[in-house]
Amino acid sequence: MKYFGTDGIRQEADKFTSEFLAKIIRGLNDYAGNQIKVMLGGDTRESTEWILQDLSTALETFGIEYSSVGILPTPAINYCFYEMGFDFCIDVTASHNPYTDNGIKIFERGKDQGQKLSQPACDAIENSLSLPIDYQPVSTTYREDLHGEAVDLYKEHLTNYLGKVDLSGLKLAIDCANGATSVISESVFNALGAETELVHANSNYNTEINQDCGSTHLGSLQNLVKTNHLDLGVAFDGDGDRCLLIDQAGNEVDGDQIIAILANHLNLDKIAVTVMANQGLLNWAKDNHIITEITAVGDSNVAEAMRTKHIQIGGEQSGHIILPNEATGDGMLTALMVTKVISSTNQSLHDLANIYQKSPQVIVNLSASPEQKERLKTSPEAKQLLLDYEHKLEQESGRLLVRPSGTEPLIRITLWGNDEATITKLANQLKEELSKVL
Repeated sequence: MKYFGTDGIRQEADKFTSEFLAKIIRGLNDYAGNQIKVMLGGDTRESTEWILQDLSTALETFGIEYSSVGILPTPAINYCFYEMGFDFCIDVTASHNPYTDNGIKIFERGKDQGQKLSQPACDAIENSLSLPIDYQPVSTTYREDLHGEAVDLYKEHLTNYLGKVDLSGLKLAIDCANGATSVISESVFNALGAETELVHANSNYNTEINQDCGSTHLGSLQNLVKTNHLDLGVAFDGDGDRCLLIDQAGNEVDGDQIIAILANHLNLDKIAVTVMANQGLLNWAKDNHIITEITAVGDSNVAEAMRTKHIQIGGEQSGHIILPNEATGDGMLTALMVTKVISSTNQSLHDLANIYQKSPQVIVNLSASPEQKERLKTSPEAKQLLLDYEHKLEQESGRLLVRPSGTEPLIRITLWGNDEATITKLANQLKEELSKVL
């Protein structure tokens, strides 16, 4: 597809012109008809503010009923639109990308919860985006702001999901990535008794979202946890569907480890992970007779496997964790569940995270245009180069994965093996040679 990637439509923010957005609404209207109700919301990047306004205008022009919840994490928007009786929600966010990018995630009603937009709906929008439009927007009228109601509803959901939990005595730092979790993180954790230090928590529309902070830049949070002798650190991404953790020694606890911690605590016998999963997690699952379903990269692929194979937990190394009975990844709920395990077991995050030994793994990124991403798939030279490196890694008992990012202008090169120095050297060599080939 030309516009839809692994997580909706994502591109430079200035490409979301009023006509482009109107074509999205036209496509949605073609798919579902205008007798629908749409909820709008988004993250804190500066472009989200005007994109939401332009979407409001487009919805009104097409005669579609809508309301807005303003700035909220993606999981909250997805939960609330369903519970509040809307047919679709349009979430304006580029997740972990820099503020210069933005994106559109659309959720629709599933059987008993919200789910990412179906393929026929994506096709209808793609078709609309390829056609001209005679767009003459009407003036928008006042629409009810549902932000406060949605916040209360989402907090109630978190409380009900967690059950009885007391985080008194737990000291943690929360890095909100200057993103959507900034509006609720402190109140949620403090209500459960935790002592919190919030950092990078600009809850207004801004240009600092994900900038040297959050789940993609853990350095400042690691320093804060160690300097202030805290129990752990929590790092969200810009829209709050991811969560990574920092233990008291400053070590990263990634999504693979979180899956193992929660699967073990909940006595689950199946997990769903992607091809990016660390070999240590796969070994642990095998040793503990846990069935592992391995999917292509992308939370939608994990969610689909969980639905069809009746798997209760799954996710990605990046911290996108889908918990039992949840429709999509929820960073806030993931963090709360792990802190509940810490509280109920009296174990430190450091001890819990040592549930398995991580295998050496190296990821390097190669900047790539759409044309270069396509050549990765079609070039005989590129295919031969990857085969050569696969053979080299076989000698190291390792494996290789090279894939174009579905959300960023990058090709991701991931190597696993027994010796970190060796696979690091091979990864950088492959990056240089692949750059020349492409």
